[in-house]
Order: sequence, then C-alpha cells, then structure tokens
Amino acid sequence: MVKNTFKLEKLKIKVFSKRRRKQTDYIDTFEVMFNPESYYFKYENTLDSKQGLNSSAKEVKYILSKPSQLSLKLIFDNTGVAYSGLYGTKDVYTQVKKFRELTTKMAGKEHEPYFLIVHWSRLYFKCRLKYFDVNYTLFNRSGEPIRAELDALFVSDLDDYERVRLEDKKSPDITHAKTVKAGDNLPLMAQDIYGDSAYYIQLARANNVNNFRKLKTGTTIKLPPIEK
Repeated sequence: MVKNTFKLEKLKIKVFSKRRRKQTDYIDTFEVMFNPESYYFKYENTLDSKQGLNSSAKEVKYILSKPSQLSLKLIFDNTGVAYSGLYGTKDVYTQVKKFRELTTKMAGKEHEPYFLIVHWSRLYFKCRLKYFDVNYTLFNRSGEPIRAELDALFVSDLDDYERVRLEDKKSPDITHAKTVKAGDNLPLMAQDIYGDSAYYIQLARANNVNNFRKLKTGTTIKLPPIEK
C-alpha cells in the first residue's frame, strides 16, 4: 500500500488492558486535536554520590537507570477558529474527560489504569501516565470551556521479557538463562558469558548435564555467577 504523504498524521495514544499490549488487549485510541509543537524526553541514571571525608574526588558507581519519561503539551480548542467551520468542532470538556478516563481510570480485572502506547511517526513509546495538569483558558458566555491546555507526563513501561531483551546483559556476575539452539554446547556458552570455555564443567554441574557437547534443543540452561 502506498502511503499518502499529504495526509496529516496525528499523534495517537493507544490504550490496552494488559501490559503485553497485544491486539486482543486493545481498548481504544485517543487522537489529539492538534499535534504538539514539541515533546520532551528525560533519561536519568542513579549514581552513588557518597564521598569520604578529606577527599577531593571519588569513583562514581552506577546503581540503576530510571525509566525514561515523555512530556507532552496538548491543546484542545472549540472556538471554531482552527477548523474555520469546515470540519466541525469538538467539545473541550468531553475531550479532556475522555483523556482522563482512558489514562487514569481504574479498570478491568487488573484494578489499575490502562497501559498505553504514544505513537506519532517515529515516536513509539510504551508507557503509563504519571500525571496530567489541565488549564482551561477560554470560556463561552455560558461558562463552558472552549479552550484548554493539557500537560502530561508519561513513564516508560515494559514487561520483564522485553526489558531483559533490551538490556542484553552478559555480565558473568549475573545469573542468566539461555534456551538451547541447534549447535549449542556448554563450552560455547561458557566462552560467551564467562570469557573462558573451561568453565563448562561448572555449567554441567549446575544443570546436571552429563553430555556437555550434545544438548537437547529447546531446553533451558542456567548460567550462574562463577568464582574465577
């Protein structure tokens, strides 16, 4: 299918009932009225900042990486100016209410707010809403809001399987598990994780393996920390 390069692509927030975010978990999609002028990402590491007395410097140690955060400012407008009367108008209060229900409402068997994907062109962010502020800035003669600005903060949310896959940890001081594929053997696994194929003996003991060169495809091999 040929993509229509002239069509304006709107930012969408897709809503799912479960963290895996499969099509069978799909609930609804919230499409913004106006695409944001910008969006803001925050990435943060937590480091050990303790330092001894009478010292001028220290070795900074890594503790963890906090989930990334996405900040968005969304505009809702029912003045009719933006659409010039051609495409109709959308009630501001109703749009804000829908956003709130899809992102903060306790729902389903999970008894917690829904799981989200913020999608706009190359932006594809699996997340949960942390908070949002809404500022109603313009009203009609009846006191109904006809313009609002919404500031939202989303926090990255990944299931454990995807998190481990992305981290791709291969440090020998962390317990790993690997599914055996055709051609795998314990010496190769030991070389990959520990940097020395000689540690296949410890792997054989840890997994009760008798024939270390012939492993059954599909089985799981534990790769525990080994003292060198």
